[in-house]
Amino acid sequence: MDTVTIYTDGACSGNPGPGGWAAIIVRDEHTMDTLEGGTKHTTNNRMELTAALRALESLEDSCTVKLHTDSAYLSRAFNDGWIEGWKKRGWRTSSKKPVKNKDLWQQLIAQDKRHDVEWIWVKGHADNPLNNMADERAVAAMEPYK
Repeated sequence: MDTVTIYTDGACSGNPGPGGWAAIIVRDEHTMDTLEGGTKHTTNNRMELTAALRALESLEDSCTVKLHTDSAYLSRAFNDGWIEGWKKRGWRTSSKKPVKNKDLWQQLIAQDKRHDVEWIWVKGHADNPLNNMADERAVAAMEPYK
């Protein structure tokens, strides 16, 4: 199984407002692909989830994936068991409210099963060049929707 490294980010001007997302996919030391997109009315969390989803969907074959995100919401949902709790409670949070973005979470769960994903949290706007590149591209992808 191939190993792929992915950096994702989402951006939103206002929350909700116009948004953009981007993913940097590193297949080996010589191959890097970028994906990006945006929409007129969304939330930052939807853009964070969309970036990860689109990146994972773009992989033709099942892979070992090291997915880097600066979204604690995304990384903790997989790493800290939030998703299992949401499912047990009928897609409700611990405070009994409906889980937001259920549609995207369900698609991400399917991709997580398809691939062997390690969800890695990175500090945003820090010294990680690929995370910063994903951020810049997500912001740029949002611009046409402002």
